[in-house]
Amino acid sequence: MAIRGEVLVAILNNLLDFAVARDQHWYRIPTSSVHKWLKGRWPPECLAFYQTKVFGSEACAVNYYARVLDVRQVYRWQLFPDQPHDEKGRQRYYQLILEPLRRLPRPILSRYRRRIVFIPTTWDKFSSAVEINDLYDESPLEDQLWAELKRLEVSAERQEFVQLKERSYALDFAIYCTSGKIDVETDGDTWHANTERIPLDNLRDNDLETAGWRVLRFNTSQICERMAEYCLPTIVENVNKLDGVDEGRLVSRQINLDAPDGAYQLGLFDDISND
Repeated sequence: MAIRGEVLVAILNNLLDFAVARDQHWYRIPTSSVHKWLKGRWPPECLAFYQTKVFGSEACAVNYYARVLDVRQVYRWQLFPDQPHDEKGRQRYYQLILEPLRRLPRPILSRYRRRIVFIPTTWDKFSSAVEINDLYDESPLEDQLWAELKRLEVSAERQEFVQLKERSYALDFAIYCTSGKIDVETDGDTWHANTERIPLDNLRDNDLETAGWRVLRFNTSQICERMAEYCLPTIVENVNKLDGVDEGRLVSRQINLDAPDGAYQLGLFDDISND
């Protein structure tokens, strides 16, 4: 299957939609969602599905994908002719016509069983991804930092959405620690030079810090030129001050930058009985 273009990972949260994709070979996305979330990344060459908890053993993972043969704009009533032609029936959708679904050799898993909206990515990233966070294709800066966090085995969630009161924020990297939470942001030159962003960033940072997040920001030169001596030590120091990465166990895990290959120290309460 020679694919070189865009891959869109979409959420699949009910059995009926999966049956339609599998048996009738199409999937629907509201036109409003495309305009909101997928600017500049539409249409995709391939569609993949992130299945939610209703799918049991296949939940919280990407298991299936298919090439997109065609994209059509339709009304909901055209997709479901037996339903009323009311206001809901007049909602507009993109109908993606698909080849038969293919199963991935191994699923792309979510460690924290998170919910997603859409993940536009590339075929190279999709075909090599081990977990959901490997799919994100937001910026080269994020990719550089993600590679280092993986090397150090610092668990982080990319593009994590946080709802605070009436405002929603997408965090570049959310690191959940035993005694707190860290938001790591990579501010590219274009973003950083936009003076209109300053009051918005202040509001955002204040909201997050009020809600218990530590916010760390790194610019282009820091990511590209001072990763080893500044960015990583700053992140690791904050992780360890918050008692290590919380991996859902009864123990925490602290990070040791001086260990070979990014190995980590055991937290004070780690269970080593299985070693």
